Amino acid sequence: MPATDIGIDLGSSNVVIYAKQKGITILEPSVVAYDKDTEKILAYGEEAQRLIDRTQGNIVAIRPLRNGVISDYRMTELLLKHFIQKALGRRAFRKPYISICVPSGVTEVEKRAVEEASYQAGARDVTIVEETVAAAIGAGIDITKPVGNLVVDIGGATTKCAVISLGAPVVLQTLRIGGDTFSEAIVRYVRRNHNLFIGEGQAEAIKIKIGTVYPKPNSESMQISGRNVITGLPRTISITSDEVRQACGEAANEIVEVVHGVLEKTPPELSQDIVERGIILTGGGALLDGFEEMIEERTGINAMTAEHPECAVAEGTGLYNEKIAMLSRMD
Repeated sequence: MPATDIGIDLGSSNVVIYAKQKGITILEPSVVAYDKDTEKILAYGEEAQRLIDRTQGNIVAIRPLRNGVISDYRMTELLLKHFIQKALGRRAFRKPYISICVPSGVTEVEKRAVEEASYQAGARDVTIVEETVAAAIGAGIDITKPVGNLVVDIGGATTKCAVISLGAPVVLQTLRIGGDTFSEAIVRYVRRNHNLFIGEGQAEAIKIKIGTVYPKPNSESMQISGRNVITGLPRTISITSDEVRQACGEAANEIVEVVHGVLEKTPPELSQDIVERGIILTGGGALLDGFEEMIEERTGINAMTAEHPECAVAEGTGLYNEKIAMLSRMD
């Protein structure tokens, strides 16, 4: 089995690429800036996001991946091609071996679509990797051992909760709730409780700076600005971390319920492993403060976040072939 040159986490919110011997080389929004008037693509990723934020009307954002699956095949292919070439650099003299993760539970048709898009984007060979397995590898878990590991991967659009043993999920559940869900909940809360329109970008800033899903000893606050729902005029207010917790509470509870449900379905011999080894949190959504405490309180099991949770899937995808080769040699 050839070594992987590139591991790709093709997410609804971000594209993260792990390059062999370089580490994480790309972490940019999964967005394309498109000019409706000229019907041309203007930019990808961070550049596209900046362009969209500063312009209106004819320039629109296209997000080719929604809820963890491809919604626009052509745009996904172009997005992949752009980032693969960017990751390899101008000196690339051959087509790369690529491992690319897919969300848990996708159909065979969706897997083939991702694979075909990767080939069209310039891959020499493509390996499709199950997302929770990649997350486990990227979090530093040795998946080749016959023990149970519970991984909760909170992505942009979905949360995947799986018990991994011997390189494969034993119990698996997917929930269509992720980091974007929390941002949307904050937008709705501010509009409902403060009569203020705010954008997705400001909601994301609130989430990063004072966001939490678990009560803090000391509530924090920050100033935010938006458009008054009633007057239509600009307005600035203060919002607290307690309010953000209320806004995010329902979605956070659903994630914890999924964790609880997976634990209930886990075979007894693997349950003991999980109690001893703890629950591992990955994905950018795991950076939202309080998830460790909330899960520990509800399950009685220690929860810990991977060192770089937002990069775990991409890194694990890049290391996948190496780990599976080790597993094959053990058979």
